[in-house]
Amino acid sequence: MEADSLATLVELSPDAICVHENGVVTYANRAALEAFAACTADEVVGRRFTDFVTEDSRPALLEKLVLLTEPGAATEPVEALMSRLDGSKFAVETQTVLMAGNSYQVVMRDITAKKAASDALRYQAALVAHVSDALIATTGEGVVTSWNPAAETVYGWTAAEAVGRRASELVGAPLDLPALRRRGGVAEALHRGRDGAPLTVRVSAAEMNDGWVLVCADETARRRAEQNYRTVVASLDEGVLMVGPGGLIEAANPAACRILGVAEADLIGVPCHTLVLFTEGGQWIPPDEMPSVQTRRTGVTHNGLVVRLRRPDGRDVWVSLTSRLLNPDDPTAATVVTSFTDISETRAISARLAHDATHDPLTRLANRTLVLDRLDVRARRSAATVLFLDLDKFKVINDSLGHSVGDQVLRIVGERLRRCSGRADLVGRLGGDEFVVVTNEVTEPGEVRALAEHLRAALAEPIGVLGRQLHLDASIGVVLVDGADRRSAEDLLRDADVAMYQAKTLGRGRHHFFDVGLRERMQRRLRMEQDLRDAVHDGQLWPAYQPVVDLKTGEMVAVEALLRWTHPRHGAISPAEFIPLAEESDLINVIGKEMLRATTRELASRRANQGLDLTLKVNISTRQLDDPHLVPAVQDALTSTGLPPSALCLEVTESALMRDQEAAGEVLAALRSLGVLLAIDDFGTGYSSLAQLRRLTLDTLKIDRSFITGIAESRDAEAIVTSIIAMAHAVDLTVIAEGVETAEQLDLLRKLDCDQAQGYHLGRPVSAAELFGTQ
Repeated sequence: MEADSLATLVELSPDAICVHENGVVTYANRAALEAFAACTADEVVGRRFTDFVTEDSRPALLEKLVLLTEPGAATEPVEALMSRLDGSKFAVETQTVLMAGNSYQVVMRDITAKKAASDALRYQAALVAHVSDALIATTGEGVVTSWNPAAETVYGWTAAEAVGRRASELVGAPLDLPALRRRGGVAEALHRGRDGAPLTVRVSAAEMNDGWVLVCADETARRRAEQNYRTVVASLDEGVLMVGPGGLIEAANPAACRILGVAEADLIGVPCHTLVLFTEGGQWIPPDEMPSVQTRRTGVTHNGLVVRLRRPDGRDVWVSLTSRLLNPDDPTAATVVTSFTDISETRAISARLAHDATHDPLTRLANRTLVLDRLDVRARRSAATVLFLDLDKFKVINDSLGHSVGDQVLRIVGERLRRCSGRADLVGRLGGDEFVVVTNEVTEPGEVRALAEHLRAALAEPIGVLGRQLHLDASIGVVLVDGADRRSAEDLLRDADVAMYQAKTLGRGRHHFFDVGLRERMQRRLRMEQDLRDAVHDGQLWPAYQPVVDLKTGEMVAVEALLRWTHPRHGAISPAEFIPLAEESDLINVIGKEMLRATTRELASRRANQGLDLTLKVNISTRQLDDPHLVPAVQDALTSTGLPPSALCLEVTESALMRDQEAAGEVLAALRSLGVLLAIDDFGTGYSSLAQLRRLTLDTLKIDRSFITGIAESRDAEAIVTSIIAMAHAVDLTVIAEGVETAEQLDLLRKLDCDQAQGYHLGRPVSAAELFGTQ
């Protein structure tokens, strides 16, 4: 009977009770079934008890079981998160009792409501702790019982110092809380911080139990900002009027009174349409079209309207006026702010401004705007000639002597062009060191050539600046225009620019006539540049390898990696066409890094798998030499591919090294520290000497192919090559001859004691698979 009674008590217990043996549930009372959202005991009994415990709560429960060693022993209460059959969660406080064998009775008390209440209290406490307003609780007599962190910040007293003291002492002002409540519970007051600093505070008071709760919002900063704003508006040179919803002027700053010639007392309360305004065309603006009236009616802001305002004294003032809603986020408020600036003086010098707008301020020549305007008119009227001039190497003057000297040179250039041109010709400066001459008098090709050379000769005369004699030259692009030409002024300048660019490409210091073929070539160049950008990402670029042969043994000792481009539409593109495109853009650095990584990976693989003892030669361009990421890129390529540094030779052209020897020397020294070999390419074309090159710690010298081509036919070429080889060997440089195309050239190079050679006679550039075979 006692057992039955006990079972009934367990079954009817409001706490959920389960029994599990070896981790499997053998019993669950009604409360447990309800807790687990089970309809019958079969849904619970037979399942592992841990199925009903969330994964995060299992370790704590299982750790407690280990501590139970004797029947009847019970664990301390443990909080856990349980899982119902429908997947929902509920919090419980569990206590486990060890029964006979491996059976455990688990009592689970639902504490969801308790935790919610606790969380709510913590949330309220957090609000009090983190709210930005000071919250102060006091007794009925005004003694502080609670003082939140914001109160500490606002008044400077810590909570420990504040609790137990009278609130009026802490806020530095008397607090008549009952009177404040009678006035609505909210008021603005002047309080003082602990340091005596005045505080503008909005105080809200409410009774609570036998005391008060004060909310004190510090508005000191806002009031100070408002005062500062009023001070700023009052000191503005710009007039400001506030026009209310009824169209009456409600406020005016001193500048508005000064510009309008009216005292403030005579403005306030006056309808805004009493101001007399006229358009730029001289038309009177009626009251319903006044800017402030339109803005109030439509909500649309009027910016920078130029109007003429007639003052009461009869004087006219030109103003630039802006009219906008005071609160754009609330168009229904309809209060309008009208601001205006006196531009009378600006209008008085408008003619001068118009001239400045169409002339270059430095040279006083026509600027681009005026050139385009006049060119459009002249080219339509009759035949004309456009000469586009760009100074050669002017950047050197700017960089070495400074912009002030450069400006002086530009002024002299402008004056010389004006003096050499006809009286009716238009001479302009387009910007930088670009000038243009447009003439209707000289239109025959022969005469135009003579004019172009005359202009070049005038510019080539020495220019004396700061005791220096500077020498200039120019590249000139020429466009001939006949009466039937339908090109726009922009098109004519563009074509002249294209012709000028071609003159520079052909060697600077010359003139070149534009033709349609040139434009097509330039357009192709632009298309090819874009295609090259796509080629970098589409895998169209690939490395070819050309053998380098030791002339004593006849064996291949190195390969030079050469970039190739297979265009999807045009097929193979010559490196002579696409390499300059890459050089002139930022592509060469991207392409160079990709090719360096690909070729070092290829040669490292061939050396490892085929036992090839070869050196990889890779070209480094001028732009790459200026790239601060070059050295890290080389180091990364060697590290990631496993190619020994001594198996990589980086080749730099002689002209690149001579351009800035000091900077080049620093980069080569950094590369040398990686252990790679260094070579000078195209030697003989850059006007260097071996004495200069010796300072650059090079390993190899490559004689330019132009000397090798004529070596068998020209004694001069043979003598030059002989001298280069002798001098290079004198400073321990390995000499390579490039461009070897005949057996006769090869035999002669052997006799001259050249070390290595490469060229079509020894092997054309081919793919890695074609040169080395498949791996």
